[in-house]
Amino acid sequence: MLGGSGPLPSQLAPLREHAPDAALFLDFDGTLAPIVPDASKAVPATGVPELLAALARRLGLVAVVSGRPARYLADALGRPPGVHLSGLYGMEEVDRGGEVREDPEASRWRPVVAEVTERLSASAPPGADVEPKGLSVTLHWRRAPTTEPWALGSARAEATRTGLALQPGRMAVELRPPVHADKGTVVERLAAGFKVVAFVGDDVGDLPAFDVLAELAGRGTRVVRVAVADDESPRALAERADLVVRSTSEAVGLLEALARSIGAHPEPPRSGRPGDGAAR
Repeated sequence: MLGGSGPLPSQLAPLREHAPDAALFLDFDGTLAPIVPDASKAVPATGVPELLAALARRLGLVAVVSGRPARYLADALGRPPGVHLSGLYGMEEVDRGGEVREDPEASRWRPVVAEVTERLSASAPPGADVEPKGLSVTLHWRRAPTTEPWALGSARAEATRTGLALQPGRMAVELRPPVHADKGTVVERLAAGFKVVAFVGDDVGDLPAFDVLAELAGRGTRVVRVAVADDESPRALAERADLVVRSTSEAVGLLEALARSIGAHPEPPRSGRPGDGAAR
């Protein structure tokens, strides 16, 4: 099923109908920001920060959940009011004062990650990108596809040597602390109490969030799984989605349609729940 700009697809209607009791979770790269050859140059599509802020005024929760560091998200998006920012698959979050909070268990791995980052940076072949993230490090081969064997081999060797976990991505592999934190755990924690929960994502790292939505659906929550699927996306993402779009621009078009649709109706009072008013 395809969606895009224009009228609100029927699959998203529950978000409009139960806006104050709806939670919307969004990936960053490939969803809100187009994929680019140099990962450090990724920026959100035009108008996205303002759009997120508008949706946060209408929905019970809007959250960006990404493999990017939380500070990167805050800088790239400009900290849109009311939007929860969760980085590094939930190992980091931006608190009410704009400060980044780290998972204490993950923090203990920071020296290990620093050593691995130094070794990988020293051995990287031309064209391979080593992206330091503080609590993790990502090896990219998008700019030099022939370096994929080096990236995968080096990542596996470091995982074996140090105990760091491997996280696959789009033409990339990440080494991260082996802690129980992923996009699914973020959704499970923040979605508690909402009647409608939606997640929009494009990569294998978003599948744990789809898993949690399936569990929520089994408990009676209305859920919407949206896949931004192109030739690089895992087939399982589109197969399990309720709605499929083919690009970041189409994903943003969905969000624009949702904002227009909710804005066309009077906004009822928000339901009180634990955690209301927390930084988003």
